[in-house]
Amino acid sequence: MEIAPHINVDPAICGGTPVITGTRIPVSIVIGALASDMTEEEVMYEYVLNQVQIKASLAYAASLVSHVEVFPIGA
Repeated sequence: MEIAPHINVDPAICGGTPVITGTRIPVSIVIGALASDMTEEEVMYEYVLNQVQIKASLAYAASLVSHVEVFPIGA
């Protein structure tokens, strides 16, 4: 089931973890690779993805973070 553009979940694929549509590559792997200083080009080469899929991963991650509420404990 598509949950965002180019992002799917299926219990039979990676246990239902959000993946790039048509692959078994979890969004978290793409985000983690970029966070660890891999360039978009390196991620595209390493995981055989295109720029649209990379941007979709970033957009999905941004949408998740935008819904998180943080409650500081003891200021």
